[in-house]
Order: sequence, then structure tokens, then C-alpha cells
Amino acid sequence: MPVIRVVPESVACESTVQSDIEEGIAAVMKDVVEGLTKPLTAEEKSPKPKTEKPPKIAFRGSLQEVNRYFYGKGWTDGLPIIPPTEAAVAEMLTGTDLPSDHVVAKVIPRLGKATIEKIAINAVMAGALPTHMPFLIAAVQAVSDPKSRFDTFEVSTGSWAPFFAINGPIRDQININCSSGALSPGNIANSAMGRALGLIVKNIGGARKAIEDMGVFGDPLKWSLVIGENEEESPWESLSVERGFKKDDNTITLFLPNTYIQSVPRETSAKGILDHLAAMGAGGMSCLLVMPSHAKILSAEGYTKAKVKRYIAEHVAPPIPTIELAQTTPRRTTMDIDNLMILVAGGPGAWSSLLRSVGGFGNSLVSKKIELPKNWDKLVAKYKDVVPHYEAY
Repeated sequence: MPVIRVVPESVACESTVQSDIEEGIAAVMKDVVEGLTKPLTAEEKSPKPKTEKPPKIAFRGSLQEVNRYFYGKGWTDGLPIIPPTEAAVAEMLTGTDLPSDHVVAKVIPRLGKATIEKIAINAVMAGALPTHMPFLIAAVQAVSDPKSRFDTFEVSTGSWAPFFAINGPIRDQININCSSGALSPGNIANSAMGRALGLIVKNIGGARKAIEDMGVFGDPLKWSLVIGENEEESPWESLSVERGFKKDDNTITLFLPNTYIQSVPRETSAKGILDHLAAMGAGGMSCLLVMPSHAKILSAEGYTKAKVKRYIAEHVAPPIPTIELAQTTPRRTTMDIDNLMILVAGGPGAWSSLLRSVGGFGNSLVSKKIELPKNWDKLVAKYKDVVPHYEAY
């Protein structure tokens, strides 16, 4: 395609100061007109494409040298990676029946082709296991679904992060943490799968910090946001069943928050818990993490998930004002019950958590079924014991 001419301007991002906007436009208008009307050069009309095929082996060296080389190329997330050797990638590919050159999706912002092999390479780098491949394939499908609006959230100044809720037997089979500290570091499945998705978006999608990903402050949630629903301890139907899947289906549900809050209710009666959940400020698209003991209290007094959502919608605190691009005055978002996720998770305690998406871009929750390979039972048996074995006191 022809070269795109770019005219830099000085107006502050998302500025609402009319005088600054007019001054900035006036300063560059001559250059804009020239850029639009000046005939294209031969090189601009038909730029020469790069035809070099990348080498199969990118680098040889020690572990430290490989890490420094990968970091220098901008291929890591800043932490050390596991070198994606041919042997390690081949092992990772045992986690799927799909051929290595199969294209799962084109990943924004640069529409890189997420082949099975490229997904496996990034999975190895993140420290994932072959049993994590089915999740990662479904995750790539989810972020590439237009309904998620990942095309906006990934590169926005607001720094949204992919959050994945997992349902089904796979939670136990690959040791997904659904209980105490599920969102903290320490579990290879939760941590490595989320990290791998981040590397996939960076290396395949091309989301480079301060180039395509324009987050003002960034977001620590981007390190990893993977959790399983604590179905066994929940008195309610699972999120996947609520969204139309069968109980034994393995699924992921994608949500993109940029705010995380934890808080404790003043009272542990059903009304006290409900008022607390409403006061946490769920608005727009949100996910409320409700610990099992609170869910059981609510259920015992007749509250289903649907009734909890209605109560919150009727009592929710005023949402945070957001700026709509088409106007210069703040607008207030309303509670979106259809996209309010209630997930029973976490361990013993008295806390509730809220993940919230500040803003509104016509997005919705996206759920995908996780497809397992034919050799799944053998894979599970091979990697099932890759868990921490803490020393007893």
C-alpha cells in the first residue's frame, strides 16, 4: 500500500480546551494540506516490500546471552524468558492437534498471523506447559473477536488488561487456582498462561509500549489475570452454564478491566453483602469476585445471580463520569446487567473484589469453548504433578 504521510501536531491527547485545539490545528493545517495534495514520489507510490525470510534459529548463546538478546530485540516483557528451542517448541506443540502453520487469528494492532507455532514459541518463553496450549488458542480467538473491542483496549491510553475466567473440568486437570490467592503470583497455570497471552499480543500482534500501546501509566494487571471459578464451592450455576454452555464444557470468558478494587463489607448478612457489592461502584462492564462463603449466605436467603445483579443495578453508587469522543461534556454510564459478571472464587476470608472497565465502547463479554487434543489424558497425566510441594513446618 502507498506510504502514509504523517504530520505531527501539538494538541494534548484528548484535550477539551477549545483554544488549544484551534491553535494546534492552525499551526499544522498548511502541512496537512500539502501532505494531502503534493504528488506521491515513486517510492511513496510503491514502496519495496521486505522479502527476507527470518532465520529459523534467531540466536545461539548461554541462557544469560539469549535473554539479553531477546530483551534487546524487544521480544520479552522485561522478565527473563525460557529460550524457545526447537525441542521445547516441539514439546509445546503436543498440546494441540492443529498443524503448526494453522492460523488461529490475526492479532491487533499490526494484524500479525497467530499460527500454532508462534503461539507455542511465546508459550515456551512464558514458562507455560503443553497442557496450557488449548487455553492459549481459545484466548487468542477471544481477543480477536470484534465483540471484545480488544482493538481499542489494547492500544488505548487507559491501559485495559485481558481477564480470563475459566470454567469446566480443565481447571483441576491443569491446576488452575480458583481459591486463595488466585490472582497472586505462585501458580504456573494462572501466571504463565496470562503472561504467554501478553507475549503473544506483543510479539505476534506488535503492541509495543509507547508506539502502539499508548497506556499513560500502564497497568500491573497486564502481567496476568487468569482465574478459575470455584464451581465446587459455589451455590449457583457456573458462569459458563449461565452463558449457555454445558456444565462439563471447558470454557474461557474474556473481560477487559482497567481497575481493580478490594474491600470488606461492614456486615455479613445478605443485605450487608449486597449493599457492599453495590457500593463498590460496579458500572459499565464489571466483574464482581464473590467469595464462596458470601455466595452461600446470599443463596440461603433466596438470592440467585440474577437477583444479585438486579439489586446492584438498583443500588449501585453513581458511576465515574467518562468522556465521549463525540462531545466535550462528561456523560454517565449506566449499569450494564448483561455484561456484569459475577464469579465465585477465592478462599476463606471476608473480602470482595471488583474489576471494572472504566469507559464504554460497545464491547461485551466474550466466551469461547476450549478444544482439547486427542492425547489430552496422557498430557494431563504427564504434567499433573507440576505443582508446588511446600516443606512442612
